Amino acid sequence: MHVLADKTALVTGSVTGIGLAIAEALAQTGMRIAIHGLVDQPTADKVAEGLEKLGASETRYFDADLRDPDAVNRMMQAMHDWGGVDILVNNAGMQKTLPLGECDHQFWQDVLAVNLTGAFLTMQHVMPGMAERGYGRVVNIASVHGLVASVNKAPYVTSKFGLIGLSRVVALEYAALGEKEKGAITVNCICPGWTETPLIEPQVQARAAQLGGDREAGIVDLLKEKQPSRRTSSTKEIGELALWLCQPIAHNITGAAIPVDGGWTAQ
Repeated sequence: MHVLADKTALVTGSVTGIGLAIAEALAQTGMRIAIHGLVDQPTADKVAEGLEKLGASETRYFDADLRDPDAVNRMMQAMHDWGGVDILVNNAGMQKTLPLGECDHQFWQDVLAVNLTGAFLTMQHVMPGMAERGYGRVVNIASVHGLVASVNKAPYVTSKFGLIGLSRVVALEYAALGEKEKGAITVNCICPGWTETPLIEPQVQARAAQLGGDREAGIVDLLKEKQPSRRTSSTKEIGELALWLCQPIAHNITGAAIPVDGGWTAQ
């Protein structure tokens, strides 16, 4: 029996991309997993079925719009009624590249609501229960753009810098609670660089258009500008890191912002 088999996880934004890869990694331990995203029911059912085939003992689906605090609160109350959250992964996010002058107020508010306020609300709900049980894991998916800035990404960069700051505060508040043997309570961020997800596809296509429509050339051009390894990360790699952070052995890693960026932030 896996050491995490009796745990319950909530992974936001988990019907595709990095969130799905994290849910898949966690499912292999046998834990219960709540998936989340704005998709139709057949798509959600297919994701749930896949997770259960991988080993998840039970799954639930939530479609809370993270821009709506009441919807988030309802989701978290349902999680409490299900027995509480041992592992919280805040992965849901949105971004669009555009210069500051073209960024309207509503888009700014939407990005901050999904990328930052949603994590604030979910953590508020789950941290007391984690403290009571003596074990808890929060893994917030930030970004390399939570550590360094880039042009045309003001709302996104702001939200990710904020997420790292918020995570560090909560990590400090809960650092001394819980027991080493149980794994204690930790709050960390993973900061991916260029990762193979639909989120980066518009930027790939924009580069490809400048290079005669060659998608592979667009990827290479995108990588060489920032990521010294010139290799993308797969979502599976991020999922495995998240799983490792959830192990009891990671009890003293808290308040960290771990880059997976091929050397981007080492420059």
